[in-house]
Amino acid sequence: MVTLTDFVTFNEFSAHCILLFVLVAVLLAVSAFVSGSETALFSLTPVDIKRVRESDTGQDRAILALLSDQEYLLATILIANNLVNICIVMLSNNIINELVVFNSTVFEFVVKTVIVTFLLLLFGEIIPKLYTTYNSLPFARNGAPLLLVLRKLLYPFSFVVVKITSRVSGSAPGGKHNLSMDEISNAIEMTSTPTQEEKQMLTGIVSLVNTEVGQIMKPRVDMTALDVTDSYREVKRLIIESGFSRIPVYEETLDNIKGVLYVKDMLPFIGREDSFDWTRYLRPAYFVPDNKKINDMLEEFQSRKVHLAIVVDEYGSTMGLVSMEDIIEEIVGEISDESDNDESFYTRLDENTYLFDGKTHLVDFAKVTGLDESKLHELSGEAETVAGLMLEIKRDFLKKGESLSVCDAALTVASLEGRRIDKVKVVVNRHE
Repeated sequence: MVTLTDFVTFNEFSAHCILLFVLVAVLLAVSAFVSGSETALFSLTPVDIKRVRESDTGQDRAILALLSDQEYLLATILIANNLVNICIVMLSNNIINELVVFNSTVFEFVVKTVIVTFLLLLFGEIIPKLYTTYNSLPFARNGAPLLLVLRKLLYPFSFVVVKITSRVSGSAPGGKHNLSMDEISNAIEMTSTPTQEEKQMLTGIVSLVNTEVGQIMKPRVDMTALDVTDSYREVKRLIIESGFSRIPVYEETLDNIKGVLYVKDMLPFIGREDSFDWTRYLRPAYFVPDNKKINDMLEEFQSRKVHLAIVVDEYGSTMGLVSMEDIIEEIVGEISDESDNDESFYTRLDENTYLFDGKTHLVDFAKVTGLDESKLHELSGEAETVAGLMLEIKRDFLKKGESLSVCDAALTVASLEGRRIDKVKVVVNRHE
């Protein structure tokens, strides 16, 4: 019968073994400290960093000093951890050799490998990293001063490591990989975020570089504008009815924009007579092409300190206008204030019947009716409104009363303005 004594023979404890045990325990504590510091410092959230910056303690200054050069910090941690782990392996091997005499080379290799690996992983890596994941800031504050001293002691070694890795990473082919917008968008979709609103905002930020001004502008037919020949009474009436703070002003046609009227400029003259020459206070209009990216548009709004731009086509004809609010809404979603009516674009006639404005965006249309938004966009092609969807499907102008079947709904032209679809009656077929 095979027994344990066939593989090993145990010796008695000596004072030397006890000393080695103490040294291994101390080195395991150092390994745990270094591993925990790595997790703690690199897990600090932006909120934690803000707290550290606002504080003036020695611990927080040490954290900022370490994070100011993360390459040297990481090199210090790796060097210290490897040196300590090598010492632990060597001392553990000596302890085992003094306590145990192996009669089997294979058994000796297995025991030494399993015991040392278990000690290092459990006490030097797993436990400290689990703890610091949930207590990153307190641990970082307590450990930063010691780690700062360690960085100074190991600086010569860290310097060599950083220089070599920088040279290697700089010369390696394909070392840098530029992510495409599609890859970033896919990453956001796969990432678990706290709220749907946060995911929507991240997606909106990414889409800034791909979205053109023409896609978010208010079209020409929906623009609110003043004619230079309008009386001051007409100006005040339009200001009150529209609620806008900036209104384009044209001469004869919208293709000839003369400037923009800022409502705040009229406040000192609110009591003037109808003959008051309000056109003297026009500000220059800012014109942009319809294919301009909205991230560039946002930068120009900020640099020029304007909030409104007239969108023109390649021939200089006015296509519409875009505002700062339009761009912000692409990131954070619809912005409403007390003067906005959330349901102004449709009227619910009964449980399954609605009356929509033809210019209603398909996203809002799908949200109200419950229809599949992806299917609507497949059918609409480049169109983004309910009227555009109907024109895309029909491939021709529609007459009043003409109906189309779209997804699980019947869309009927309720009214026209010239050839433009003004109102659309929608009857949704609800599946029980």
